[in-house]
This record gives sequence, structure tokens and C-alpha cells, in this order.
Amino acid sequence: MGLFNFIKKQLLEVIEWKDSSKDTIVYRFPLTDRDEIMTSSTLVVRESQVAIFVHKGEVADVFQPGTYKLSTENIPFLTKILSLPTGFESPIKAEVYFVNTKQFVGQKWGTQNPIMMRDSEFGTVRLRGFGVYSFRVSDAKLFMKEVFGTNEVYKVEDVATQIKPMLIQAVTDAIAESKISAIDLAANYREFSNEILKSSEPEFSKYGLKLCSVVIENLSLPEDVEKALDERTKLGVLEDKMGTYTQYQAAQAIRDAAQNESGGNLAGLGVGLGAGTTIGGVFANNITTENKPKEKTATCEKCGAKMREGAKFCPECGAPQGAVCPKCGKAVSKNAKFCPECGENLKKEIVCKKCGAKIKKGAKFCPECGTKVE
Repeated sequence: MGLFNFIKKQLLEVIEWKDSSKDTIVYRFPLTDRDEIMTSSTLVVRESQVAIFVHKGEVADVFQPGTYKLSTENIPFLTKILSLPTGFESPIKAEVYFVNTKQFVGQKWGTQNPIMMRDSEFGTVRLRGFGVYSFRVSDAKLFMKEVFGTNEVYKVEDVATQIKPMLIQAVTDAIAESKISAIDLAANYREFSNEILKSSEPEFSKYGLKLCSVVIENLSLPEDVEKALDERTKLGVLEDKMGTYTQYQAAQAIRDAAQNESGGNLAGLGVGLGAGTTIGGVFANNITTENKPKEKTATCEKCGAKMREGAKFCPECGAPQGAVCPKCGKAVSKNAKFCPECGENLKKEIVCKKCGAKIKKGAKFCPECGTKVE
């Protein structure tokens, strides 16, 4: 009876996983009570796969991509847990898990709650963002212990519940620590992605996972802040063109007044002409005010009176202002080493050509021999 029951058992010759899905991370090879793994069976592990043998609840061995003939020579745990009868192939009671180690790309992430950040221009603002990321299993044995355990099938959506909170935390830290203005966020998406990958590596490695890429598609501000930015942009465009814009408005008003016949009477014509004259005056004043350069002023070093910048003498007390270049006569500052007009060296010493004595700047005769300074 015992021999008959043994014959009815299915002796497995090839153990492999042909993955046809796009989101399966872990697959447990189906074994029933009638299935036996013989020591002469063949194990096929394809590229981007890892096979894990579990015996009596413990990880016995991990197989990298390749084809293996199951025997005591290439499976060390067999020599420890099996006693093989002479001349007969003993069956192996073990569970086989295949772990997909390829990159799972195109995974979406997004902020459920806004990210708070302190902006130098707008104060505290709230950001929302979204994008895509990719990950893979870097340590199948650790991933089994920490995450999927003994589940028959483990998919991307199962691990995403653990990955996304860690990813959002890394995104939040990267943005908050950067102290970049909200206006400049879009120009730093790549820098944020690199920082997220670097900072998240220790946390992901605890679970045998690796974050391969993070793409930030958008970081958006609240609607009221975006409106404020739009208004600021409009003001920035009009700020330098305000004079032109005013002139344009005045010209439009003159045209409308000229076209207004006011019923064809002289009073209406007078009103139209008066309006045109008034608007024309405003138009002319705008041009005059806009084009008139502002005069720069200075303060007299002696009496403190206001005067035109660059004046050589004070109009109130007549005191000379600053030093004068001995070569070109232009006013220079007291501490200037060179004249800004002609480049004359103002600090060089003058030596008498006759006796060699040093002469003070501005002296007309040598204090030693009386020779005239040229």
C-alpha cells in the first residue's frame, strides 16, 4: 500500500516560473501534498529572477539566474537536512519562491495632503505635487523576511502602500531643506529628484528595496497664490512700460473725443475740444515728466548746503569741493589714487630736479633750493 501511494505522487522534474504579468513581485511555486522535488530535478531561474528555497520555515538557499541540477554538490543545505538512501533519489520537502528583481517603472505618486514650506516672498505656502517613480528588489532574502513573508503572490500594489509614504517624506524633506523660493521650484526638479534618491536609500534598504528613479512632474501652489503671481507678472511687465501705456490711453481718449460730434452743436464741439486740450496737456506732461532726467545733488563739505553733483565750488559759501587733478583740473575725491578723467597718479611723490628734495603735492617752488616746479 505504501509503495502504491508513493508511485501516485507527482515527481517534479523542472521547477521554473514563466512570468507573464507586469506587476507580480513574488510568486510561490505551487506544490501540493502529492508533489515531490527530487534531487535530480532541474531548477530554472531566468534573468531578473531570484529563487528562494524555504525548508521548515527557514530560508535554506537563494539561487541567482541560471539553470541548476538539484544535487548535494550545488545545494549545500541538502547535505544538512536530508539523509539520502543509497541508490535512490530522495524527495525534498521544501517551498520555492521566485522573486522578480526587475525594475517596476511608471509607478505614480502624489501628495494627498499639501506640503507646507516657508517662502521668503510669500511666507508659509502649501504645495501639492505628483509624478512617477521606479523601484526594484535589491535583496530578495531580506525582502522576504521584512515584507512579503509566506504569501503565495505579492504584487506591486501591495508594496506600494509601504513605498509611497517613504517617498512622500523624502520629497517633503528635500523641498523644505532646499529653502528655494516657490517661484524657482520648477527649475530645480532634477536636483530634487537626485536628493530624494540619495536621502531615501538607507530607508529603502531596510526592506531589501531600491528606489531607482523619481520624476517630479509638477509642484503646484494654491490657487490664490498662483493668482497673486499672475498679478505680479502683469505689474512687472507694465512697470517699465507705464509711461508708454499712459500715452496710449491718452491718445485713445483724444481720438474718441475727436470722433464725438455731440449732436452736431458748437457746445458739444467745445466740450470735445476742451477735453482734447486737457487730455493733450496730460499727455504732454507725461512725456515731459517721463523724459526729464533727475538732477543728481551733492552736499558742500564746508557748510552742508545742497549743490549740483560735480560742482567745483559751493554756490553758498564758495568753498572748493574736493581735490583737483593737477594735470586736467577735474575734481577728484580726497583718497583717490588716480584721476578718473585722465588717469594721472595722484599719490606719486614730486622730486626737485635740481637738489633732489621731496616736494609736497601742489607746491610751486622747492622748499630747499627754491627751484620752480614744472
